[in-house]
Amino acid sequence: MDWSALALSLRLSAMTVLILLPIGIFLGRFLAFRRFRGRAIVEALLALPQVLPPTVLGYYLLLSFGVNSPLGQGWRALFGHSLVFSFDGLLLASILINLPFAVQPMQRGFESIPKEVREAAAVSGFSPSRVLWSIDLPLAWPGIVTALVLAFAHTLGEFGVVLMVGGSIPGETRTIAIAIYDRAQSFDTAAAGTMSALLLMISLAALGVTYALSNRVGRRA
Repeated sequence: MDWSALALSLRLSAMTVLILLPIGIFLGRFLAFRRFRGRAIVEALLALPQVLPPTVLGYYLLLSFGVNSPLGQGWRALFGHSLVFSFDGLLLASILINLPFAVQPMQRGFESIPKEVREAAAVSGFSPSRVLWSIDLPLAWPGIVTALVLAFAHTLGEFGVVLMVGGSIPGETRTIAIAIYDRAQSFDTAAAGTMSALLLMISLAALGVTYALSNRVGRRA
């Protein structure tokens, strides 16, 4: 077991989830309750990481984060190091590729809230912030938890984008998925099998939580 790779993966997954929580709530709630021109295009762009091959997505992120890109140059000027092949670049890439896993379940959770409940709150004089904290978040929590679980599990097992943007630097960008690949390449089947079994159990647990919460939302709707 590569404990440093596992620790880095858990750190990356936790930070990704924490950053995506407010982003997902804002975008999911906005898409659930607002109708505007170009909404389908916005939803398609958010869903793009789900259908693009990871190598294609990783290639474009590598170009966007590179030292010759405006983002890469600005990052180096501000922080003194390159965005590619660093934990910061890995975190930014992880946030971008996990947007659909965070936004879509939250959007479905907010959409499951009965329209009459929100209308009654508006008639009762609830402010927008009070509607959010007293109605929207308590009723949409299954979708929010589902999103966080999916984003965490997907980050933990991501390989293609992580390899292209971060490489395999021990203690910096070498995640457990990369470690499994490296051990398999060196014919260390015992270590690769142990780490693969761990990711398998985490994925099964994530799917179990997801389906349980999805059924709860479906019954309520």
